[in-house]
Amino acid sequence: MQKAKKFVTLCILSALVLFLIVPNMASAAPEMTLRFAGQVPLEHTATKLMHQVADEVKEKTNGRIVVEVYPANQLGDYTLVYEELIRGTIDMAAISVPSQFDPRLEVTYINCFVRNFDEAKSVFAPDGWLFKKMDELSARLGVKLLGFQVEGFIGIGSTKPVNEPLNPNVDKGVLVRIPNMDVYKLGAEAMGYRTVTVPWAEVYTALQTGVADGVDGMTPTAAYTMLKDVLKYWYDLNYSVENFNYMISMKTWEKLSEADRKVIADACAKVTEMSIELAKQDQEKHLQLMRDAGIEVHTYTAEELKPIFEKVSATWGQLSDKFTPELIEEFKKEYAPR
Repeated sequence: MQKAKKFVTLCILSALVLFLIVPNMASAAPEMTLRFAGQVPLEHTATKLMHQVADEVKEKTNGRIVVEVYPANQLGDYTLVYEELIRGTIDMAAISVPSQFDPRLEVTYINCFVRNFDEAKSVFAPDGWLFKKMDELSARLGVKLLGFQVEGFIGIGSTKPVNEPLNPNVDKGVLVRIPNMDVYKLGAEAMGYRTVTVPWAEVYTALQTGVADGVDGMTPTAAYTMLKDVLKYWYDLNYSVENFNYMISMKTWEKLSEADRKVIADACAKVTEMSIELAKQDQEKHLQLMRDAGIEVHTYTAEELKPIFEKVSATWGQLSDKFTPELIEEFKKEYAPR
């Protein structure tokens, strides 16, 4: 009887200890809080994937590391955020990579080196040449690459028909808006388009007023969302992959243990692969939405696109002055058509 009483007393004391300790553990402040900056709206797939990274890091570190997500340029646009990553005043980001600190960072936007979504899985993988090279270039600036957000393949949208879109040796009769990057100018002109640089926010007005006849540098998702009321034609040429980077400040990275680094890197690698599958689904969905909206959509096989890829890839050497001959030779060795 005495033993039974002692046992009951021991159980009660154990329960009391648990009651007092567990709430304190649950409410304990995290050891580290990381600010994670994004550039796309709250409802965008990339923002959802950023939250997935945050949730996984919190779970795998038992709440020791909390990642706070700030989408929609809440911490500044991508150029400012990248500077803050260098300084260490922002910890993580999922943004486009500005090239003002090193023009070679535009290598990820070179036209006609990824041919389809299946190929994108190996090109953007953590053990691929592109990841290693972008990580090397970023590290020199004080930023570590964690992964890619693949948004989809780019095509040409226009307000009037394009002359022989699959023949790069023919003048297309269309003036297209391009992003302010040499890689897009070189690619578009190699395909037979005349080009004009127009800021992202002014593309709709440019097409509406005739400043440009078409747009280069958009996925079907972006083109449908922004331009469905003004576009008449879409040529799904798949010549470039829209993507941005998951990154962490080296100053933050150096504060982390090896185990915590692995947790964060693995979480970002996982969403890279997920983003490719989601981008494929999103692209097919928005091509159909374009058709439903009355836009004339043209899609092509890899064989039909081959002349474009061969013509554009033959111009990569012209980027040597900007990207260095060494980098371009490495790039050609990896990705030139075989």
